[in-house]
Amino acid sequence: MSVRFTPVQWNRNKWIYDGVMLAGVTAFLWIFLYVTPGALGYDPAINPQIHNARAFGAAAFVMLTIILCIGPAARLDKRFLPLLYNRRHFGVMTTFVAITHAGYILNWYFAFSGSSKLVTLFYANSSFGQIAGFPFEIFGIIALLCLLVLATTSHDFWLRFLTPPVWKRLHYLIYVAYFSVAAHVSLGILQVQKNQIFTAIFIAGAGAVIVLHLAAWWAEKSETASKDGAWAEVARPEAFREGFAKITKLANGDRVAVYLADGKLSAISNACAHQNGPLGEGRVADCLVTCPWHGFQYDVRSGCSPAPFTEKVPTYRLRIENGMVEVHPDANPPGTYVDPVPLPDPPLPEGEPA
Repeated sequence: MSVRFTPVQWNRNKWIYDGVMLAGVTAFLWIFLYVTPGALGYDPAINPQIHNARAFGAAAFVMLTIILCIGPAARLDKRFLPLLYNRRHFGVMTTFVAITHAGYILNWYFAFSGSSKLVTLFYANSSFGQIAGFPFEIFGIIALLCLLVLATTSHDFWLRFLTPPVWKRLHYLIYVAYFSVAAHVSLGILQVQKNQIFTAIFIAGAGAVIVLHLAAWWAEKSETASKDGAWAEVARPEAFREGFAKITKLANGDRVAVYLADGKLSAISNACAHQNGPLGEGRVADCLVTCPWHGFQYDVRSGCSPAPFTEKVPTYRLRIENGMVEVHPDANPPGTYVDPVPLPDPPLPEGEPA
């Protein structure tokens, strides 16, 4: 946000995002509960309480799968970026769905226990020495704890309190949660359910996560491998559009956004100081780029936010060598002004005087 732009913590796009997400979850649960029971063909038969629990459990697995597919899909195709911008909302809703699933389980299987339902959950099954009958509940508990940590620390307060690097590493717990859910499903319902629909959904979801992550890794590896020498190639000058950026990944893993503003090139870190949002997806106006996530702005020449704001991001040196725009991999300290590099004049048509 800045003195010139209205903060966009909540806007129409976010409300639409959440509305579509809520409608999708509602539709999934309705179809699972009222349309598919005959197709699922439960064997052995189950009661409505277990069916409800499975509906919310299946919804949580599908939502978690989509969450983990959004990141690599956005790296492979920018059209998925709008889904990435509000992914935290998706994660919080997934947590509530998972809590509902756990509530159904506790209130059915352990409702009449003489001890606390939570205590009974931990000691009811202790067959840790075998695959068949392994206490898969423990993996569900681990997944739910991970989701609760991610949901409760999703607010910007925790980002500032923990600092962006720590906050980012903490949110890698999403992979622990997904692995735990996969183990929970594999050792649970897939062991007893004879209908193969659940198995097909599980394999398709887990396979999509693995394939997309491998494809994104390979694409980034290929992109990084194309860099040659100390200076990293970005693009040819004629490939830049006024007001927009080209994003390049350095050999050290950092991403740099190279902008064309007023006919001159400038480079800053692609990571917003607020929440590591993708600055390279923002558009430049009067040398200020606006982060598409929450509206924070930076001068692309210095990496500084306009007064009275104090956020800063690193800048990078640029040069044009042999008809190619190149960026030096060593970042300048955040807020360091770097003279923009003017684009070379286009060649004159043959026969015209210089």
